[in-house]
Amino acid sequence: MNSDAFDELDRQLVQALQLDGRAPFSRIADVLGVSDQTVARRYTRLRTAGTIRVLGLTDPAALGEVVWLLRVQCTPDAAVSVAEAMARRSDTSWVSLMSGGTEISGITRAASGEDSDALLLRKLPSTPRVVGVAAHCVLHEYFGGPQGLVSKSGMLTPRQIERLIVPVRPPDGRARLDDGDRQLLAVLARDGRAGLGELAAATGWSQSTVRRRLAELRSDGTLYFDVDYHHRMFGHGSTAVLWLSVLPAHLAAAGQAVAEHPEAAFVCATTGPHNLLAVVVCRDVRHLYEYLTTRVAALPGVRGMETSPTIRRVKGAGPLLLPPRGAARRVP
Repeated sequence: MNSDAFDELDRQLVQALQLDGRAPFSRIADVLGVSDQTVARRYTRLRTAGTIRVLGLTDPAALGEVVWLLRVQCTPDAAVSVAEAMARRSDTSWVSLMSGGTEISGITRAASGEDSDALLLRKLPSTPRVVGVAAHCVLHEYFGGPQGLVSKSGMLTPRQIERLIVPVRPPDGRARLDDGDRQLLAVLARDGRAGLGELAAATGWSQSTVRRRLAELRSDGTLYFDVDYHHRMFGHGSTAVLWLSVLPAHLAAAGQAVAEHPEAAFVCATTGPHNLLAVVVCRDVRHLYEYLTTRVAALPGVRGMETSPTIRRVKGAGPLLLPPRGAARRVP
């Protein structure tokens, strides 16, 4: 699958859905200057092929959650099974096999620092053939979440973006979720465009209540929509995680600078000896080399860097939908 298999309209549709994952096809069609049927047909084709998937996700900051970055070292024969076991957990996301085939990266969220030991401190270290676990707390996010790499694609004009973007007000405190909210969010995490009827059936609410609660969760920033898409749609073929060590006086400036790079999909400040992490997506290995030796090399205050190319992504931002392999070992 290469970028030639998709056209400009496909890419515009992805950016439109990133801006508003539940926008009616009629509104997207009006913004893009095509018919409703064309947008519906393109979306159905891309979704059925597994090329795109709209996800309804929650902002950890709005829920008062702590986000941890994991680096798990395994014996070579265990990395795949451990990664798949991690991916099956509901508290993990972005689980990937990294270069060398013995390291797994991932993200986990906990309601508080006290709750985070369930996976980080007890279960992973005691898993057979796991030889090391490092966990770094996310201190500040410079780019990621609802923004998404596709927002840097330039497929839509500023005027088109203005017509699609959903206003969000700053949170006025920690969001409170009840059982109905959690049922609602569980369905949206699997399919961000799930219909009101399906959401009403899952929550036991009326469709008007579902519509109202959706608007509330979106307007206060608790719920946002992301598009999981095949990177080949935009000609991307090489993903890597950069762990940078930056002098504290330059950390904010370096983080903000990386956040503006078109290659940067996620950028955050972390605890640990490498205090700035960036996930970057490039056309190929040559492009990655050029990026590292130009824009990254010019960052202020960088004392060192570790680059870990991604071999295989096992799980993205949303729930794992593929059936687990029978031979995969579960994390205890």
